[in-house]
Amino acid sequence: MKTICSVLGLLLLTACCCYAMPQSLQFNTSPVNCCFNFAVRGIPVQRVSYITKSHSSCLKPAFIVHTIKGREMCYRQTFQWALNMYNKLHNTEGSGQQA
Repeated sequence: MKTICSVLGLLLLTACCCYAMPQSLQFNTSPVNCCFNFAVRGIPVQRVSYITKSHSSCLKPAFIVHTIKGREMCYRQTFQWALNMYNKLHNTEGSGQQA
């Protein structure tokens, strides 16, 4: 009787785990917008659709520039062109440079 209860308990536990794993895969908690390669030249302003920052949990903080043709380009957050573009499009004061 002990063996049957143990086997049924393990079978029930296995069934619960098998159901729970696919459900947990639906919720992707990993950062989506991380950059690993960075552009070294700016692009013309008229080609920029919008600019965002990479996810805060990414190893390398970056700006992600989205072009009007749908491309995405990564720039380091210390790259002055990207910093100026981000400030310009988000209407923030200053560009990080001092006069």
